[in-house]
Amino acid sequence: MGALRIAILAVAAIAAIAVAVLVRGMMAPKHAEPVVAEAGKPTARVLVAQRDLPIGTTLAPADLGWQPWPAEALNDTLITDGAKPSPEPKGAAKVAKVAGDLVAGPGPIEALEGAVVKEPILKGEPIVARKIVRGGEGGYMSVVLQPGMRAVGVPISNETTAGGFVLPGDRVDVVQSRDAGGEKGFVTETLLKNVRVLAIDQATEPGKDAKTIVGSVATLEVPADDVPVLIRGRAQGQMVLVLRAYSDVGGPVGRGGLGGDTTVRVFRADQATEVAVR
Repeated sequence: MGALRIAILAVAAIAAIAVAVLVRGMMAPKHAEPVVAEAGKPTARVLVAQRDLPIGTTLAPADLGWQPWPAEALNDTLITDGAKPSPEPKGAAKVAKVAGDLVAGPGPIEALEGAVVKEPILKGEPIVARKIVRGGEGGYMSVVLQPGMRAVGVPISNETTAGGFVLPGDRVDVVQSRDAGGEKGFVTETLLKNVRVLAIDQATEPGKDAKTIVGSVATLEVPADDVPVLIRGRAQGQMVLVLRAYSDVGGPVGRGGLGGDTTVRVFRADQATEVAVR
C-alpha cells in the first residue's frame, strides 16, 4: 500500500473520530450554565431549578432550591429570599446554609408548590414568572391539558356530582338518561368514561381541607375525537358525573362503548330491560 493511500486513510479516520465526538456533544443533555459568584463580592440567594423541568411539570418543593448569585447580576425577574446581599459563605458553611434552606422550606418555595411549567426550565436555571403559571392565572388550563386532549365545560349541580364530592383532579364517568321516544322509553348510557375533572367553576384545586365543592360548571379533559359526544349529550339533556374510585383510574379514557359491548337499561312503563349494544 502506497504512502499516499495510507495518508488518505489516516486523514479519513481522524475526520470520522472528530465527527463522532461532535455528534455526541450535540446529543448530550444540556444544562443551564451556573452564574459563579466571585469570592469576597456581595451575593444574594436566587431560586433555581434543582433538575430539568419540562413543560407541564407540576412544581414540588424538591424541584426548587436556593443558589448564591452575584448581587451585581440581580434583576427584577429573579426570585430572591428577600435577604440583603452578603459575602458568599465558603466551604462547609456554604453547604450547611443551602441544606438548611431546603429543609426549612422558605416562603417562595412553598408559594410556588403546585404551579405548572409552561416553558422548559433547565437545571440550575432561575425560576422566573414568565415560565410558570398557577391555578387561576391566564394560560393555566392550556398548560395542564395533556397532548391530544381538550377542555370542555358541562353544566352540573349537587345532584349530578355525587353531592359535591367530585373535586378537581378526580376521575369520573359521564352518564346520561334520556327519553328515547315512543315505546323505547328512557335510555341510560355511559357517554364517556374515566375522564379527568380539571376544574369546578374557576377552582382548579380544592381549598385547604375542603371535602366538597358546589359549582355550576365542571371542566372535563376529553380526547379531541370525543368532544362531539359531550356537546351532543349536553343538547340531549342532563348528564351525571359518576365518581370513580382512586384505585380504578388506570383504565382507558374515552367513549363508553369503546372496547366491547355496553349495557343499556331501557325503561318501558314500570319495567326495565337491560340490552347489550356495541
